Amino acid sequence: MKKYIDIKDASELLDSIVAGKRVEGVLFKDKNTGCITFKAYKRKAAKRRCDRLLRHLEHGWVKESTERIKVYESIPKVIGTPRLLTTLERETKEASMAIIDYALDLED
Repeated sequence: MKKYIDIKDASELLDSIVAGKRVEGVLFKDKNTGCITFKAYKRKAAKRRCDRLLRHLEHGWVKESTERIKVYESIPKVIGTPRLLTTLERETKEASMAIIDYALDLED
């Protein structure tokens, strides 16, 4: 018995098979044509630029990505609410100064 299989993106798939690689994918019956179809999984993740550290803070960091400025804070609860709030205020001011310094460096 011979079965014909429709292969999506056949040129890339056949190149991989000829090179001796395994190709993972899904084999299914197409609803429209009724043919058995193989569709390879696209496993490669898009590469992106890593975030650049602008400044380490006492309880976190300030980083720059391609689209955003990120501020992270993680303050332990055991220090109590009043000290937590003052620490958060101090860290926010320091993060603001880091962002201002970074913006001034870009202008130079």
